Amino acid sequence: MKKRYLTPIIGIMTFCFLLIPTAVYGSELNFSVTPVIPENQADKQKSYFDLHVKPEMDQMLVIKANNDTDEEVIVEPTIRTATTNMNGVVEYGESNSKPDDTIIHKIEDILVATEKEVKIPAHGSSDISFKLTIPKEKFQGVLAGGITLKEKETKKDEAKKDDKQSLAIENKYAYVVAIVLKEEDTPVKSELKLIDVEPTQNNARNTISATIQNTKPKYMNKLIVKAKVMEKGKKEVMYEATTEEMQMAPNTSFAYPIPLKGEELKPGKYTLDLVAESKGENWHFTKDFEIEKEVADKLNETDVTIKKREPDYTWLYIGIGAAILLVVILIIIYIIRKKLKAKEEELENLRNEMNNVSHDDGKE
Repeated sequence: MKKRYLTPIIGIMTFCFLLIPTAVYGSELNFSVTPVIPENQADKQKSYFDLHVKPEMDQMLVIKANNDTDEEVIVEPTIRTATTNMNGVVEYGESNSKPDDTIIHKIEDILVATEKEVKIPAHGSSDISFKLTIPKEKFQGVLAGGITLKEKETKKDEAKKDDKQSLAIENKYAYVVAIVLKEEDTPVKSELKLIDVEPTQNNARNTISATIQNTKPKYMNKLIVKAKVMEKGKKEVMYEATTEEMQMAPNTSFAYPIPLKGEELKPGKYTLDLVAESKGENWHFTKDFEIEKEVADKLNETDVTIKKREPDYTWLYIGIGAAILLVVILIIIYIIRKKLKAKEEELENLRNEMNNVSHDDGKE
């Protein structure tokens, strides 16, 4: 479990760097945060919320924010359910991934910030409070998510941004404090499923993505995935990938990528063979899938690693050569026929002259 991490947002894209802080970090931000650990904390040594809860329980959670700068800072809190990204990394903050349909309760449905924004005075501190309401129905396993604390942009910040060039890169950081809830310590049986296999792209590079689902309210730790793709009915491996030390959040799924490493996607029928392992438990999946020609052509066209083929003008050259040869042959035929016709006319004239001479001799 990661304790807390900073999230830099660069341009439109978001890059997450997970950190395990042993102290409060504030060097990249104008404020720092420290969760106030409550009595029902399962492990007091952890700096994120790891709570034992009960049905219908109401509780206030507090994060203390400090501002050591000369200006007031405004912090905006947001809450998200934990997800798993394509690299097999759990994300507790803002993410393009979505919670799985198997989840019973989303963290954002039971944990609410008491204020949309909190002002921290210069050289002062403020409490950021959250109300936790546990549902009436008991739940098994764990619910996981994160609280993101991001500084609100001021007019001064916007003016600075306008002064920069449009192509400049601006870093933004946010604190994310994880929250994990459980009602009892009863072990939950693991279950992984293979949901789908399809050709996709990651960072403009062709991949075959195998969507793996964790259907249970538990973390899948030390996850290892080994995947191979063969033509259907054949044993020769065309594409393969192996990744270790991954982790899946409870009730999440992620598209495990099998890279093609610059090769073109080829239309046809294929079989995926995938083995997953987590702390001694194993799952083996096989699934047939098909790559349509239209899909392959579209993805190959936009893959930046595929060397684009030069247009093949062979048949054009052959056609032009044949046309020129035909024209030359026609010209030769025309010249020959013209010469033959001229000789025929010459012979005909000669015959006429001889006939005339013969006719004149007869008269004499």
